Amino acid sequence: MLFLYFFIFILGLCLGSFLNCFIYRLHERQTVLGRSYCPHCKHLIAWYDNIPLISFMLLKGECRHCKRQISWQYPLVELVTAVLFIVVWQKYQVNIDITNVTGYWLLVTGCSKVIRDWLFVCILIVVFIYDLRWQLILDKVTAPAIIVAFGLNLWLGMNWLNLLAAAGIGGGFFLAQYLISRGRWIGGGDIRLGVLMGLMLGWPQIFAALILAYVSGAVVGVGLLLTRKKQLSSRLPFGTFLSAATIAAMFWGEEIMSWWER
Repeated sequence: MLFLYFFIFILGLCLGSFLNCFIYRLHERQTVLGRSYCPHCKHLIAWYDNIPLISFMLLKGECRHCKRQISWQYPLVELVTAVLFIVVWQKYQVNIDITNVTGYWLLVTGCSKVIRDWLFVCILIVVFIYDLRWQLILDKVTAPAIIVAFGLNLWLGMNWLNLLAAAGIGGGFFLAQYLISRGRWIGGGDIRLGVLMGLMLGWPQIFAALILAYVSGAVVGVGLLLTRKKQLSSRLPFGTFLSAATIAAMFWGEEIMSWWER
């Protein structure tokens, strides 16, 4: 069992490293194919300098060639992805029988749900980091994710009316704000993200995610105002709160709803 958790952790680190590459190249409009390189000096990174988490520590957070600082985003995304992968696995408590690895077994035992949630986690991490850095929620990320989330959850037996209702609540909630404020409060990307949240979570978890996003956003916003790091007219990258809240609702949606109903 310990070896299994170690394997999942390493898998999460590797996929977290890929997500870093994907996010950067998505912003630079480059293909994800090809070797990694330093964003400062453009020098190709050797394999031994590209080991998730370990290379960052050995290099002390610097490029081997130009000595420029490597963003803490890279090890943090790798580590968070790895930890969340373990949390997903632990959530379903999957028992592995290596003598009976078939498609039917994957569906029945819950491994398919694990893979689905791993995929959802990866998508939401991309949304989180991209909105945090550039304050954009890209349709090229959310649009295909909407189709994938709806298809996967239907295949895994979730009620289609429940999913559509949750998507309508998530998207409609932000659409109403967009129309009332004429686009001043939120952008169109938040609407699509709201639909995606609903299709990932279903009802009532979508409500839990919205509650958590607004509560955490308010707390952070007030903190930034008090420390004078933001002004009242400043905009927060709200997609970061929405994506983080969606991940939390995937794991603790029922607990969040119980807390809210007290």
